[in-house]
Amino acid sequence: MGTSPDNYPTYVHRALELFAEYGEREALIRRDRRLSYADLRQSVLELAAVLREHGIGSGTAVLILVARPFEAPALQLALHLLGARSIWIDLGALRRDLPEYVRLTGPEVLIYDARTHDELGRELAGKLDLPALCLGSGGLGSDLLAPRATPAEHDFGPVAGEPSSIFQTSGTTGVPKLIHHTQSFYRQVIVLAEELVASGERGVRHLSVSGLTYLAGQVSALLYLFSGGMLYLLERFDADEFLGTIERERINSTFVAPPMLYAVLDHPKLATTDTGSLTLFSVGAAPALLPRLRQAIARFGPVLRITYGLSECPFIAANPGLADDPARPDLLRSCGRPYGDVLVEIRGEDGTVRPDGEVGELWVASAQNFAGYWGQPELTARTLVDGWLRTHDLGYRDTEGYLYLVGRNQDMIIAGSVGVKIYPRPIEDVLATHPRVRMAAVVGAPDDDFGEAAHAYVVTAPGAEVTAGELADLVRAELADWWVPAAFHFVDSLPLTPTGKIDTAALRDHRASAIKLSAGSPRRP
Repeated sequence: MGTSPDNYPTYVHRALELFAEYGEREALIRRDRRLSYADLRQSVLELAAVLREHGIGSGTAVLILVARPFEAPALQLALHLLGARSIWIDLGALRRDLPEYVRLTGPEVLIYDARTHDELGRELAGKLDLPALCLGSGGLGSDLLAPRATPAEHDFGPVAGEPSSIFQTSGTTGVPKLIHHTQSFYRQVIVLAEELVASGERGVRHLSVSGLTYLAGQVSALLYLFSGGMLYLLERFDADEFLGTIERERINSTFVAPPMLYAVLDHPKLATTDTGSLTLFSVGAAPALLPRLRQAIARFGPVLRITYGLSECPFIAANPGLADDPARPDLLRSCGRPYGDVLVEIRGEDGTVRPDGEVGELWVASAQNFAGYWGQPELTARTLVDGWLRTHDLGYRDTEGYLYLVGRNQDMIIAGSVGVKIYPRPIEDVLATHPRVRMAAVVGAPDDDFGEAAHAYVVTAPGAEVTAGELADLVRAELADWWVPAAFHFVDSLPLTPTGKIDTAALRDHRASAIKLSAGSPRRP
């Protein structure tokens, strides 16, 4: 360990060297499939050789249509070993956005999983007039996984171009953005992995619930593979299978979005499942409700870790060893301190740094920062400024360096006739303290009387009776009159993005006829 990945033609050359060192240690597992690091290394080399024979090389733009195949890590590494640019399709994104995504990224070939997406793969290849390659037999084009009659050539030297990846994401705003990460980012992941090993954190058995289509899933997968851990890949998130896997495989690390955590906490199997192997239970992608965090701490112990990151910079801050300390209850609201090389400044609308305790926008500097939005130079220029990433997240820092998020710029609500600025997070936390509330989300919406008002979407316990008046009184007592939402919508469930976050864009765009409104309306300021 310790050799800089900058000294290799690509970061994948260093990764393959690490895989050789790890040898017969378990690398990848899914149900009855298990690969050692030696097997994984061979899979990368074999895939790269086959891809090269099909004309894929330095600078080739490869559109990828997969869900969560077992071969995804090897495919990504094989493409980057050749210096190609991988373009990942977000299966949860709006189909209407796909033509523009394809136009901007300019793919030259399509790789799709014929075992799960043969119909869509054939449709895309035809509409885009792209040659296709497949994972699995029976699809359009050659099967990349088919056994070879003759050994492949495994000599992979320097590449003329730079391997990179593009991810299709809309975050929670509904505006499609094309996240571009270059080799410098992936080299930084290897650096972080080697620092992890140097710190003594060995023997990680990580349960992944997110596919490589999404940067969060890809980064966690590569981080634990580069550090010699074991990666268990779930085909989809299911609370029952999640708990069963932790117990059976003695999982000691995992990462979930808040709604996934709530599903685990509410599952009847939790009470009888042995989760004692867990040493790191990370929760991120969006803020978690405080009452649910307290419930998780009581059940799992001090293994909870709040993480904060973006597709543009995945590791920004972490708050490990979470505890419900009566002397510091505010720490449960914090996403922690900056992680690794990350520098964070809280800035006002004029770009000046705000003092501790004042709310402003978080600006981040790190080697993890993305290269820009592919094909979107104006958006890139507004987001990357003098080496700093504008996160568009609003928050503040306390005197000990802990960061607290209150919402995103676009989530801020100018409420009431007095024009007070309010944020969803504090309202959601208060609503979740009601003993019969399981989930809550707050968004701003146009209002005839006040211009803009908060709307709350609430999921209650099955069969529970909760009124708008109860919740309004709760918010009014804990915050202030002008924080009370203009309306409460009681729903059976909240829409989620494919990465498990609450889809606030869908809530903003909901059709009133699809929402069951509560009786009565709380008083507004």
